[in-house]
Amino acid sequence: MTEKVKYWVDLSDYDFDTALAMLNSERYLYVGFMCHQTVEKIFKAYFVFLRNENPPFSHSLSYIAKNGGFYKELNENLRDFIDQIEPLNIEARYPTYKNKLLKSLNKDKCAELIKNTKVLREWIKKKL
Repeated sequence: MTEKVKYWVDLSDYDFDTALAMLNSERYLYVGFMCHQTVEKIFKAYFVFLRNENPPFSHSLSYIAKNGGFYKELNENLRDFIDQIEPLNIEARYPTYKNKLLKSLNKDKCAELIKNTKVLREWIKKKL
């Protein structure tokens, strides 16, 4: 694993641990945000691994995957999961969305986000 790939993997690992901490402290808004961050960074690691160039300056998971050439490798469940967490990056940041988002996130929903994030991370890590 190159240093650039390891850099992104390490950031993804840290964000995943943060998502777990947010779940344990019942800060559900930030569970979703950190799951998005976890996936974004593992996608950037895979992008660097495949393309040997810096990843795009984007938070869009589908954009990173498509430009990295690996979107088609994702099965339908993983694509659906990406669609589900894509807005959590933006909506967690802005007050007008926070209240609406908070109503949709609970312990069970966040545990599911963590589970699916873990599955996606492990799938990519096996490829690195």
